[in-house]
Amino acid sequence: MSVTSAVTGSRSTNTRSNLTTVLVFLPPALVVFTIFVIIPIGEAAWYGFYRWNGLGELNRYIGLDNYLSLLTNKVFIQAAINNVWIIIVSLGLQLPFALAMAVLLADRRWGAVTFRMIFFLPYILADVACGLIWAFMLDGLFSAIIQWFGGEPYFLLADRQWAFTGVLIVIMWKYFGFHMMLYIAGLQQIDRSLYEAAAIDGANAWQRFRFVTLPGLGSMIRLSVFFSLLGSLQFFDMIVALTKGGPLNSTHTMVSFLYYFGIGRMKVGFGSAVGVVLFILCASVAFGYKRIFMKDD
Repeated sequence: MSVTSAVTGSRSTNTRSNLTTVLVFLPPALVVFTIFVIIPIGEAAWYGFYRWNGLGELNRYIGLDNYLSLLTNKVFIQAAINNVWIIIVSLGLQLPFALAMAVLLADRRWGAVTFRMIFFLPYILADVACGLIWAFMLDGLFSAIIQWFGGEPYFLLADRQWAFTGVLIVIMWKYFGFHMMLYIAGLQQIDRSLYEAAAIDGANAWQRFRFVTLPGLGSMIRLSVFFSLLGSLQFFDMIVALTKGGPLNSTHTMVSFLYYFGIGRMKVGFGSAVGVVLFILCASVAFGYKRIFMKDD
């Protein structure tokens, strides 16, 4: 048998093996994905064209009215603005602070592992548990401290002007450790000889950070921003535990708006329209970001 024949036979065997694997494993996964993802998305898009409470038949077709009403719904607009503020705070404060702490704690110096654990612990806690803890602190303990110093009782989460600021503080506290650990993992992959070479060339600490650390962390920073963007758009659990969207609907996000004004009020058609808008927004951000910023990662 010639070498060419042997190689051809080997390729043919590998092709049949791969085809068998696809035929065995793809159909079950495709069925599950279709039942639990594709069909619900299609149903939600269809329900969005009706005024429906989730019971009975779909018989009140209203076209795009559910979608158009979102453009003039003040609560939804405020919810969308709140999501934008979460993105701004996450990208502008949380991620830079997490990067700074990662640089400080990346080396195996005394106490570094302990501080990593302390900063990462909030991320391990469930969102609802964190929300309940902080609700007690901001509206209970904080008010008690003010009264102890002779002031009037003050409940931050009941103040329409400052309630969402409290939510942003909790978000930073909760997810800061997750991004810090991502950056630490990235820092540990950078070749230490690059820092030594930069130091020999006379680069100071800032120059080493700018020209060695940041380029070396490029892919991890892009991944962190990706998680932050999608997480900010899907933020829900902690809103329920902290404020339930109050006071006066000032702290809703788009997902909590969907829950309280759609499902909670038995406006399934309207809620489905909100869900479709959210899906399109999240999918556009996810695929657009990966296409533009993560195409080489």
